[in-house]
Amino acid sequence: MNAGHRPFTVQLPPAVRGRVIVAYSGGLDSTVLLHALASTMDGNLRAAHVHHGLQPQAEEWASHCAAFAARLSVPFELLRVRIDPDDPAGPEAAARRARYAALRGLLRPGDALAVAHQRADQAETALLRLLRGSGIAGLAAMRPLAEFPPGWLWRPLLDVPRDALRAYAQRHRLPWIEDPHNRDARYARSWLRAEVFPVLRARFPSAEDSLARCARLAAEAEDLLAALARLDLPAIERGAALSVSALLALDAARRHNLLRHWLRARGFEPPSLEAMERIDREVLAAATDAEPLLHWDGCELRRHRDALYAMPPLPPPPDPALSLAWTEAELELPEGCGRLRLRARPKRMLTVRFARGGERFKPRLGGHHRRLRNLFQEHGVPPWVRLRTPVVECAGRLVYVAGLGPAEDWAALADAAPEWIDPPPGACR
Repeated sequence: MNAGHRPFTVQLPPAVRGRVIVAYSGGLDSTVLLHALASTMDGNLRAAHVHHGLQPQAEEWASHCAAFAARLSVPFELLRVRIDPDDPAGPEAAARRARYAALRGLLRPGDALAVAHQRADQAETALLRLLRGSGIAGLAAMRPLAEFPPGWLWRPLLDVPRDALRAYAQRHRLPWIEDPHNRDARYARSWLRAEVFPVLRARFPSAEDSLARCARLAAEAEDLLAALARLDLPAIERGAALSVSALLALDAARRHNLLRHWLRARGFEPPSLEAMERIDREVLAAATDAEPLLHWDGCELRRHRDALYAMPPLPPPPDPALSLAWTEAELELPEGCGRLRLRARPKRMLTVRFARGGERFKPRLGGHHRRLRNLFQEHGVPPWVRLRTPVVECAGRLVYVAGLGPAEDWAALADAAPEWIDPPPGACR
């Protein structure tokens, strides 16, 4: 785009029905974005500046941002965050994580967080992800509009070159901050900007535009792959799990696409190529009676029989010797075990513990007293759930097993059977 012949415009997406909150750093890009929106929006615009405390000038920058927002008559909010200097992901990633968490906290349903990423940022993101071996989803880089619960993440400048933003700022005589962090070659993005892109442009003048265009094409391809996964999913999904045999009936590329889509929909980072190969080899191809476990980046993939489950890492199971008195309507269980809820307080003193082995139980809906282990097997309860399943006793007798139900005389103990809230993945409901 030629800044002199094709001035950019900022148009609010129809999906955004609430306020627009600009992530305002005070730099050139976010200054232009805030000014452009302030000239076209009435009342529903806000500016938010995140104070990381990472630079000596941080207080001065916060004051600058507050003053400029006041000049535009835009309500302003200052958000202070703390960054762990020893974060294993590094200070840059830690700051980004803290920044978005703070900004997300301002959103209400229907609101949009507007960020000033522009075409050079898109090109840098695409190149960085290519160098890191990302797949199509990574190469798609940043989307103009993405879900960001409870609202949206909006990038209205994504196709605008930086020269056009600079020309706009100069034309309107806008003040902005130059962050020295952006020139610090210790950071990968800053190094690309300072060392790599000038060389690329010298040989390939349209390198930035080409990389941004590749990101757009990758986004289209990713949308098609997501549509294919949605077509495949109904035949393979089994409640909260996937059928292993149905997965193995797909060819490898289609299976991997479905797994990535399914995991991403549950809030997990898709596995790397190496991890995906291990899923095929160690989890899906394992013997039917095996209980394989594979974990990466905050996700555990577990298999029980023909069912594949994805979950956050489970904490250790509770001590079998633990005993809890249940006297109120709701009882909080140890971490990873959920909680038990009644409509009202139990009529008699109840004790909650976890299976120790050898217990016998007679469910209300049938049969005679049987070993709890056999009942778990019959109902397909996975081992990790068995270790975290609360059992309820009254006067030393087993009267309720979460997921299996109450004993015959439960009505004498409470008005209705308990509800097991937030059980581990794979539990009977």
